[in-house]
Amino acid sequence: MKLGLCVTGCGGFASTFADAMRPLSGELDLYFASRDAAKAQAYSDEFGGAGAFGSYTEAAADPRVEALYICTPHHLHLEHARLAATAGKHILIEKPIARSVPEGQQIVSAAEEAGVTLMVAENYRFLPAVVKARELIDEGTLGDVRLIQLQEQYPFDPVEWRNNAELNGGGVMIDGGIHKASVLAYLSGRPAQVYATAVPSGQPGLAAEDGIVVITKSAAGAVGVINHTWSVSKHSERPWVSVAGTTASIYFELGLPWLKLMAGSAESTLQLQDEHRGLAPMVQEFSRSIRENRLPSMSGAEAVEDLKIVVKAYESMELGAPVPLDVLEDQA
Repeated sequence: MKLGLCVTGCGGFASTFADAMRPLSGELDLYFASRDAAKAQAYSDEFGGAGAFGSYTEAAADPRVEALYICTPHHLHLEHARLAATAGKHILIEKPIARSVPEGQQIVSAAEEAGVTLMVAENYRFLPAVVKARELIDEGTLGDVRLIQLQEQYPFDPVEWRNNAELNGGGVMIDGGIHKASVLAYLSGRPAQVYATAVPSGQPGLAAEDGIVVITKSAAGAVGVINHTWSVSKHSERPWVSVAGTTASIYFELGLPWLKLMAGSAESTLQLQDEHRGLAPMVQEFSRSIRENRLPSMSGAEAVEDLKIVVKAYESMELGAPVPLDVLEDQA
C-alpha cells in the first residue's frame, strides 16, 4: 500500500527531497502544497507527483493525503503540525522540530492527542556511515567512547527568514548544527554538560551566529566537539565525524559510502551503501512506523532532546560558561 505524502512548502529543499523520492515511486504517492498553486503544480509536474494543492488546508483535508511532510520555515512548524494533527494526518516534520523546547513539546502533544505518527526528518540518522558507526559502538568494537568530533565548514549566506533570529530560532547551530547534535547524542550518549562559544562572524550584518564551537561531556565522561560554520571562503572539505574509543576509532565523511576503522596500527575501510542524503530510508522508516503502529526511530520526543542541546549551547554562549543539560525547564 502506497503512502500518500504531501510536501507542505515548496521551497529549495523541497526539490532536493522530491528528487530523492524518485526511487520510492512504487511505495509513495507524492503530493505538493504551496500558497502558490502554480508553484505546487510545477513541482508536481517536475517530480512526477500525484497532485498539487494551492493551500496547506486543502492538502490536509484531502482524503488521498495520509501524511504531511512539513518543510516550511521554523516559525511555522507548530502551526502546520497542529493543522496536520487536527486533520488526522501523520506528520513528518523538518528539523529542528521547533524553535524552542516549549514549541517542540506542543507539537509532540498535538500528535499524541490526535493519535497520529510524528517523526522528525533527521536524515543524518539514516546515513549508512552513521548507522554503521552506531552498530560498531553497540558491538563494543571501539571499547568505551572517549571523544567524538563533528566538523562542517560550508559557505552559506542565510537570507530571508534564516537571517531572522526570531523566525529561525537562532543561527547556524539550530539550522544545521542540530544535525551534529543529533548524531553526537546518537553515537556517544546524551550530554550532561554543554559549553559553547561563537566563532567571530565572517558575514557582517547577520542576525545570529554563523559559526560556533560546542563542547559536551556525557555522564560517562565522553567528550564531544562540534565545529560548524557558514563563514568560509570556499568549501574545502566534506563534513566529517570521528569517534575515538579505548580500543579503536572510526572516521567517516557525511554522505560518502565508506567508514574507516582504526585499531592500533591496523586500518580498514568498510564500503557501505551509496546513500548520499539518507532521505529515502528516512521516509521508508516513517512509512513502516505508520503501518506497524509504532514510534518511528526519530520520534518527536527524541527530537526535543536534540533541541535541548542546541538551546543549552545558546545559553552557554550567552553566559560564557558550561551549563548542565538536564536543568532545562520543561514548559508546556
